[in-house]
Amino acid sequence: MNKFRLALIAAVFTLASSSAALAQAPLKIGYTSVEYVLSQMPESKQIESDLKAYSSQLEAQLKSKYSDYQAKAEAYQKGASTMTEVVRADKEKELTGLQTSIQEFQRSADQSLQQKQQTLLKPALDKLQKTIDVVAEENGYTYVLNSDGASPVLLHGPKEGDISDLVLKKMGVTPGAAAAAKVATPAATATPVVPASTKTKTKTKK
Repeated sequence: MNKFRLALIAAVFTLASSSAALAQAPLKIGYTSVEYVLSQMPESKQIESDLKAYSSQLEAQLKSKYSDYQAKAEAYQKGASTMTEVVRADKEKELTGLQTSIQEFQRSADQSLQQKQQTLLKPALDKLQKTIDVVAEENGYTYVLNSDGASPVLLHGPKEGDISDLVLKKMGVTPGAAAAAKVATPAATATPVVPASTKTKTKTKK
C-alpha cells in the first residue's frame, strides 16, 4: 500500500512538473501574408496566364451568344410590322429564350471561373502550407497567422514576427520589394447581358 501511495505521489509530482514546464514555455507567434507570398512565387505568373486564357474563352462564347441575340432582335424590330400575329409571337418567344440563355451562361461562367481559379491555386497553396509548416518548426513558432483580408486575423504584430520572406527564401524565391498583390481574377462577364435599348418589348394588341 505504501509503495502504491509513493507511486501515486510521484506521478502527480511528474504531471505537475510537466504542466509547469509547459506553462513556462515561451509562446512564439508569427504571421504571413498569403497574398504577398503567392504573388512572389514563380507559379503565380502561370496561374494568372492560364486564368486569363480561360476567362477569354468564356468571354468569347458570351459575346457570340450576345451577337446572335442582337442580330435577331434587330431583325425582329425591322420586320415586326409585317409579321403575322403567330410569327410575331414566335419571334418574341425566341428572343426571350435567348435572353434567358445569356443570363444563365453568364452566371455559369462566373462560377466556372471561380472553380478554375481554385483548381489552379491548389498546388501553389499546398506548397505554401508545407513550407510554412517547415519554417514554423525550424524557427520555433507556435502559431502562424494570416494577415490578409478585409478583416485580417492579425490586428497588430512586430515586424520580426512576419515570416513571409522566410517562407519565400525556403522555397528558393528572392523576396521582392513590391507590396502584396492578389492574383487577379479576370472578368469573364464584361459584356452586358442585354442593354435596355435592345430589350424585346412585349407586344400589346391594338
